[in-house]
Amino acid sequence: MDTSFEPGRAQGGGVGDSDRYINRELSWLAFNERVLDEAANRSHPVLERLRFLSISASNLDEFYMVRVAGLRGQQAAQVKTPSVDGLTPGQQLLEIHRRAGALMQAQQICWATLRTELRDQGVAVIATEELAADERAWLEQYFLETVFPVLTPLAIDPAHPFPFLLNKGFGLALQLARPADGSTLNALLPLP
Repeated sequence: MDTSFEPGRAQGGGVGDSDRYINRELSWLAFNERVLDEAANRSHPVLERLRFLSISASNLDEFYMVRVAGLRGQQAAQVKTPSVDGLTPGQQLLEIHRRAGALMQAQQICWATLRTELRDQGVAVIATEELAADERAWLEQYFLETVFPVLTPLAIDPAHPFPFLLNKGFGLALQLARPADGSTLNALLPLP
């Protein structure tokens, strides 16, 4: 990972100088980059590497939910005061965006590699086009009998309050078309 970011720092050597401090948000991203490095470490078994990748992804989700949300709140409140390391909330967000983008790209590359290695060891994530006709028929029947009955789309419009979303839950945002008049309705489909 590229960790070459060097913000403008105060010169000197006193206790209050910003060059004596490491930004906690960027330090956290550096830690998560090291977690991802373990996912690429071929000395670990492939399933252990997959676990490191999963931890890296989960950590990044939580980072955005908590730390980035806090910085965005500061930015919305127009806080311009730099932290002890000399970065304003806006500067931190810019560098977080750059570093997190590189981290997510590295996660995708790692996933592609692990997916191939898993398949070589007999564990496969199957794409739809790899299914045989009888497998597709079984999946369709399973969906219609077991999954479909518990799906409940929630309307999103001025007449309905925004639905409660589970933290780290899965859902689909949909735009549903009404056959009668062609109008559309926005909906959220929480996945059980």
